[in-house]
Amino acid sequence: MKKILTALLCGVAVNAMAGDAAIKSQLKTLGAKSIDIKDSPVSGVKTVVTDKGIIYITEDGKYAFQGKLYKLTTKGPVNVSGKFLMDKLNSYKNEMIVYPAKNEKYVVTVFMDITCHYCHLLHQQLKEYNDLGITVRYLAFPRGGMRSETAKQMEAIWTAKAPVFALNEAESGRLPKEVKTPNIVKKHYELGIQFGVTGTPSVITSSGEIIGGYLKPADLLAALKESK
Repeated sequence: MKKILTALLCGVAVNAMAGDAAIKSQLKTLGAKSIDIKDSPVSGVKTVVTDKGIIYITEDGKYAFQGKLYKLTTKGPVNVSGKFLMDKLNSYKNEMIVYPAKNEKYVVTVFMDITCHYCHLLHQQLKEYNDLGITVRYLAFPRGGMRSETAKQMEAIWTAKAPVFALNEAESGRLPKEVKTPNIVKKHYELGIQFGVTGTPSVITSSGEIIGGYLKPADLLAALKESK
């Protein structure tokens, strides 16, 4: 993404009033992949979701900027950028490892790594989160990248016949003996990159807001109430 933005800001631009196809073509030459162009809430600006994250480009293709886009409301700023990725995130619901709350009030999606100390702390307190009405859904985010042994172990967990049991076993120190090519994990990892995840656990609200790393159950509940 730095390569893309550097080139753009140094004067690389598509023709005036560029169409989506021209913008895609230009970004591909700069190394971007999986390019999805959408309208944005800002007049004259397009939202471009790439494999490296979200950038915004003016409709004439001359200017681009990267970062979170917020809508200012009377209740405070609302992260609009995350909302563009929520449809994609929710399309992975059948690949998530889910710990549902009986009296569900909130749903969070957590990018986690089985070697992460704070992910382990969160997992140990799942019952407390659930008792507060918080459903926890896990996606895989191996911090060491896709070539790591952890990525292959997490693939074995997420594709097990009983993924919840497999994850509970791993969190108890009994890692899977077999490893697999991390195909599903790769999808999760790339989505995490698009959200701007740099560490684990990263907690995503149902509106697409990242509200931090590990939070104790009561603190997470407070943060969710505040983010409404």
